[in-house]
Amino acid sequence: MTASDSSQGENPLQPPQGRDAEKIELELREEIARLRSLLPERIDLDPDDIERGLAGLVLTLVEFLRQVLERQAIRRMEGGTLSDDEVERVGLALMRLEQKIGEIAAQFGLDQDDIQLRIGAAS
Repeated sequence: MTASDSSQGENPLQPPQGRDAEKIELELREEIARLRSLLPERIDLDPDDIERGLAGLVLTLVEFLRQVLERQAIRRMEGGTLSDDEVERVGLALMRLEQKIGEIAAQFGLDQDDIQLRIGAAS
């Protein structure tokens, strides 16, 4: 097995390289700047609502990471670097993660808009 074999076969969600990495970094920086402008300078914490707020923050971050992983998987699939089996495994894992995020959000009274971030072309 060569180094290129292991990079294509074992980890379908390996970090992007080159221009893909630069593009993703730029998209993340733009999204962070957009979010920073939406957030208040000071947060007024309500003790009765702290769990819901914390759950929203954590789920937003997890959803953001899920979107990044999904975009990378699509790029790799379009680039032909994923086998059919890897495409199936990654797709199933991302669908299960999305479903679990929705279930946890519902437990805290959050809807998809509460935890949705827009990255790349979707923004």
